[in-house]
Amino acid sequence: MRPLVRSRPMSQAEDDAALLEAGRLLFAGAADFIASAPNVPALPAMKGVEIAFAGRSNVGKSSLVNALTGRNTLARTSHTPGRTQQLNFFDIGGRLTLVDMPGYGYAAVEKTKVEAWTDLIHDYLKGRSNLARVFMLIDSRHGLKSIDTDVLDGLDKAAVSYQIVLTKGDALKKSEMDARLAGVQAAIARRPAAYPEILLTSSRDDRGVPELRASVARLLRERGA
Repeated sequence: MRPLVRSRPMSQAEDDAALLEAGRLLFAGAADFIASAPNVPALPAMKGVEIAFAGRSNVGKSSLVNALTGRNTLARTSHTPGRTQQLNFFDIGGRLTLVDMPGYGYAAVEKTKVEAWTDLIHDYLKGRSNLARVFMLIDSRHGLKSIDTDVLDGLDKAAVSYQIVLTKGDALKKSEMDARLAGVQAAIARRPAAYPEILLTSSRDDRGVPELRASVARLLRERGA
């Protein structure tokens, strides 16, 4: 009888490499627009694992979604803040639904429209049971603002898991980058719904994008998806 061969436990480095590859494969596949929802009745039916990208207007959300999927035009980008006015849903390889949320905090948009977007976002976050994580995009040049912490307070209260993703990291020097990461880490340390790992990204030079894909792959693995 042949002896039983036990597999060697995977090291942390090997696991990290495996997740990077899983993330690459996940976002190298099909990525298709599903629907835009201007209100709660228009939300598509819940299906599988869903993640959402949130952040202030002009934080680079749509650009990062495009970098993540390797497609220049999947999510609509604009130099005019406040252009994304609906929840936009995308299917990623039949394994994941990605939601591009309206940006918040742009004062030039009419007050009634801002209130409508805010209500839509809050209703979506409260009522989406398959929402696995919100990726909170923060401009690395400015760090957390009071309007961002207000959103984090809401996510903590609703017990919705979120992870901080710093954008536009190419604009920072190394010393500035380290200081920003440390400051944000300290700010979320006691927040109950915050995922502890902070990612620094740039849609211009792709830094941090493979690690963001790996983070999504890890989430799918944890959900058994």
